[in-house]
Amino acid sequence: MGLSFKRKTVDKLNFAMFVAPAITLIFIFAAIPFAMCIYYSFRKWNGIGKTSTFIGLDNYVRLFTNDSIFKGSFLYTIFYTICVVLLVNALGLLIALLLESNIKGKGFFRASFYIPNIISLIIIGFIWKFIFGRVFQSAYDATKISLFGWSWLGDHNMAVLSSILVSVWQGLGFYMLIYIAGLQSVPKSILEAATIDGAGTIRKFFSIVLPMIIPSIAVCTFYSMSNSLKMFELIFSLTGGGPGTSTTPIALDIYNTAFNNNSFGYGSAKSVVLFLLVLLITIWQVTTLKKREVEA
Repeated sequence: MGLSFKRKTVDKLNFAMFVAPAITLIFIFAAIPFAMCIYYSFRKWNGIGKTSTFIGLDNYVRLFTNDSIFKGSFLYTIFYTICVVLLVNALGLLIALLLESNIKGKGFFRASFYIPNIISLIIIGFIWKFIFGRVFQSAYDATKISLFGWSWLGDHNMAVLSSILVSVWQGLGFYMLIYIAGLQSVPKSILEAATIDGAGTIRKFFSIVLPMIIPSIAVCTFYSMSNSLKMFELIFSLTGGGPGTSTTPIALDIYNTAFNNNSFGYGSAKSVVLFLLVLLITIWQVTTLKKREVEA
C-alpha cells in the first residue's frame, strides 16, 4: 500500500514537472494578456500613458451603436469566412479524391498544392499584390484579354473576390492532405464489398466514404473557420483593408484601432468581441459535427 502510494506520488510529480513549463508559458503569454485585454476593454487608454480611465461599458456601447467601420468589418469577415470555408473544403476534398485515384504524378501534385501553405501569409499577400498589379497589367498589354485588365485590387467587389481567391489558393494544400489521410483510412474491403453489391462510384462516395471521413471534415471545417475569422496577415499585405474599408476584417480593424488610432481600450473591447464570436461559432461547430460523427 505504501509503495503504491509512493509510486503514484512520484508519477504525479514527474507529470507536473513535464507540464509545468508549458503551463507557465501559456499563463505568461496567453492568460495574463487575455486578462489584461478584458480589463482594458472597460477603460479608456491610449496605450502610452501610465494611467487609464474607467468608463464601464462605453466601449461596448460605442462598438455596437456608433461604429460603421466595425459593422462593415464584421459583415466582411462573416462573408469572407463563409466563402473561404465552403470553397477550401469543397476543393480540398475534390482534389484529394482526384489524387487518390489512379493518376500519375501523385507526389508531384501533392507537393505543388502544399507549397503555398508553407510560405508566410505576409509574403503570399505581397506576391499576389504584385501579380494582380504588375503581372496582370503586362499580360493585358500583351494579349488585350479583358480578364487581365480588371481592377482586381482597386474595385470594392473585385478586391473582396481577390482576397477570397488568394486565401483559398494558399490554404488548399493543408486541407487537401487532411482529406487524403481521411480517404486512406476508409477500409478498402468495405468499398470492394459495395462494388460487388452493384454500388456505383457516386453511391459509394455518399453512402460509405463521406460518412467515414466526418472526422476529417470536422477538423478541416474547424481550422478553416477559425483561421478565416482571425485572418490578418494576408489581407494586411494584399489589400491593406482597402479600397476604403471594403476588405477590412475584424482583426485588421482591431489593429488599426489600437496601433494607428492609439485607442487601446476600444481596441481591447473589439478583441473581446472577436474572441466571443470565435468561441461561440467554434462551440456550435464542434458540437454539431461531433453529433454527426457519432451518428456516422
